[in-house]
Formats: sequence, structure tokens, C-alpha cells
Amino acid sequence: MSGLDDKVALVTGSSRGIGAAIASLFARRGASVAVHGRDTTALSAVQAEIERAGGRAIRIAANTTKFTDIEAMRRQIEQELGPIDILVANAGGSFTQPGPLEQTSEEGWHASLDGNLTATFLTIKSILPGMKERKTGNIITISSVAGHRPHPGSPIPYAAAKAGIEILTKDLAAQVGPYGIRANCIAPETILTERNKQRIPTTQQQALLDTHSIKRLGTPEDVARAALFLASEEAAWITGIVLDVAGGAVMV
Repeated sequence: MSGLDDKVALVTGSSRGIGAAIASLFARRGASVAVHGRDTTALSAVQAEIERAGGRAIRIAANTTKFTDIEAMRRQIEQELGPIDILVANAGGSFTQPGPLEQTSEEGWHASLDGNLTATFLTIKSILPGMKERKTGNIITISSVAGHRPHPGSPIPYAAAKAGIEILTKDLAAQVGPYGIRANCIAPETILTERNKQRIPTTQQQALLDTHSIKRLGTPEDVARAALFLASEEAAWITGIVLDVAGGAVMV
């Protein structure tokens, strides 16, 4: 697979987990990477790991639900690294517990929509004009299989937000293709991040494992390798797809 030499990549939500794995892999493949999040201590650790491996990274703390924060982040990246070639809009999370829809609070609904769908929209809105002007760019969004696989145990606000990210990405791809820009989405299933290892009991991990034809749960590196492919020249004629990284738990 071709490298990312001379590319500038922004990976939002990269202080830990999937985002950190993507940022680290991109840096190892030659990209200059902006790592982003709110936890400055965690961001410093990711930056230090990249630099120890010989890569180049800067760290930026910003609230991706606020357009003014994102615009300031974009300007800082352009000043320190150059124009953004690759955007991985990874920031997000589930902010409500699974349960009946009527028991979901308005606050939980808005938190999930804002933290996932709105954050993705605003980040793309800031980065896209420069890509269109340069007539090149690569946008990768992060959804979840919850966005297109109905399940009674899904947190509905989270699933709805992720479904929105998927159609946003497809419509975006249709708009920006003539500008030489690609847009694709990755939909992971259960990923054993450090946080999930702590949150999901071992017995539940085993039960989840049994729903996958590849008998293990995913790792952040599994998602990072998929992102690297979509960011590479090997995927030059791929746009507008939702790629399940799911170990065979989702087959359509």
C-alpha cells in the first residue's frame, strides 16, 4: 500500500482509542498529523508516541460542536503543517444508555446528535472549502454498524446520529467528486479500545465474540488499517461507500 508522504492529516477525537490508532498509523506512513481532542494529557501522550517513532505531529484541543473552535483549529494546522489533505472526522461517542425511546431525555438526544453528526458536519464545513479550492482532498467519516443495523439494544440517539453521518458522507461524495475529493465512511462494530475493555465485562465480550464469524473482537488497529487504505492511492476510485469493519457480524 502506498504511503502518505507529504500529506497533512487531521484526525479528530484522536487522544485515545480508534482516533489515536489512526493518527499513529498515518504518521508511520509519512503523514504530518494533527491530533485533536479535549484531554491535553492524553493528546500529549499520543504526540510523544508519534514523535518517538520518527513521525511529525502537533496537538490541538478544540470543541468540535463549535464552529469557531474548528475554524481556529484549521488555521493553526495550516500555519504549522500546511493545508489539510486528509480529514478523518472521528470525534464522537455514545452519550445515552440503551433503553426505550420514550425514556430517552432531550438532553441525551441533543448530546448524541451534536457530539456525532453535528461535529462531523461542522468539521467538514470548515475543511472542505480549502480542498475544493485546491481540487484535491480525502474525507473519511466514522459511523458504526449501529447506524444501519437495527437492534433493540442500540442507544437510539447514537444510532440515529451515526445513520446521519452515513448519508451525509454519501451525499458529500456526490457533491465533491468533480473537485477531485473523495469521501468515504467506516462503520466499526465492537472495538476493544482501552475504555471498552474496562466497560464491557469479560462474559459479555465472549457473548459478543460469538456473533462474529471471525472469532475475535475488533481492535483500534483494525479500523486504522481500513482508514489507511481509504486514504491511500490504492483507493483512488473509491468514494461514497460505507465500509463495515465488523469481523463478519454484518453481512448484506
